[in-house]
Amino acid sequence: MKTIIVSAGVSLILALFGTPLAIRVFTRRGYGQLIREDGPAAHATKRGTPTMGGTVIVIATLIGYFVGHVATNDPMSASGLLVLMLMAGLGLVGFIDDFIKIYKQTSLGLRSGAKLAGQAVVGGLFALLVINSRFADGYDLTPSDAHLSFLRDFGPSIGVVPFVVWIMFLIAGTSNAVNLTDGLDGLATGAATLVLAAYVLIANWQLRNDCTVALTQRCYQVASPLDLAVVAAAALGACFGFLWWNAPPARIFMGDTGSLALGGVLAGLAVTTKTQLLLGILGGLFVIIALSVIIQVGSFKTTGRRVFRMAPLQHHFELIGWAETTIVIRFWLICGLCIALGLGIFYVEWLPG
Repeated sequence: MKTIIVSAGVSLILALFGTPLAIRVFTRRGYGQLIREDGPAAHATKRGTPTMGGTVIVIATLIGYFVGHVATNDPMSASGLLVLMLMAGLGLVGFIDDFIKIYKQTSLGLRSGAKLAGQAVVGGLFALLVINSRFADGYDLTPSDAHLSFLRDFGPSIGVVPFVVWIMFLIAGTSNAVNLTDGLDGLATGAATLVLAAYVLIANWQLRNDCTVALTQRCYQVASPLDLAVVAAAALGACFGFLWWNAPPARIFMGDTGSLALGGVLAGLAVTTKTQLLLGILGGLFVIIALSVIIQVGSFKTTGRRVFRMAPLQHHFELIGWAETTIVIRFWLICGLCIALGLGIFYVEWLPG
């Protein structure tokens, strides 16, 4: 528990006081946000706002994690390090995308195929490593195994190749969904903060009901649940500190650097806590927003008509007259409801009777 508190505190302080420094550096170098010409008119005022703030989130998370372990003399785990590797790897893909946008002075960075290829490489490497026996702990538990999972693993093994493909899809889907959500000040950061808080609770509960401590019918066979809680707490602290400056009106944007990295850490936590499908409920807001884009594109290609005035969904509400802060707060409430539902499903099996 001390490691969780120290890691979260260090990452929060670094993000809170490091973000203003990033704002000054990025502003001096001209790393400003480019705005889509076909976007809501109100977004024109955001042109030039420093972007790539996700670098602060990633760096604060990594430093917070390592400082927490050093300060408490708590050993690091393969599970925690692999999730952080996934976060940093996708953050790098996002950084390249952001840098191309700034260098070319366009709202389009990496081509969609190149971005997906980068996500696939990082995601595929992560999927292979989490089931590698070399990373098994003292109880012979690998960070994950070749099963589908909801509250825990279920059904027979699906095999290495299908598992790797599925995890690559999960990682790409989650990171792109967070990326689509990052369209209004503080929206994606606040939503990610809430989901990360849920994973701190989930990993802590798995620790308290670990099969290596008490072998019961409902125990959890999860490798290093405490360290996964530390990872979630470190990312949570970094998001919390960054949100101070990213809340409406934002002084800095996270960019693809941050949104892909946050999607990566959420997907990584889902895989290593063996709650892959539960993530779809906990991150219900991200799912809804991603579906709005799929529906919009599918409808336009098949019928020539648009379901929404603009996709992703948050921009539809902007165009019908909702204030940006109203959308952000209401979407945070929706995110909170999704998390309450997900946690309720997770804990319901422990209720008496």
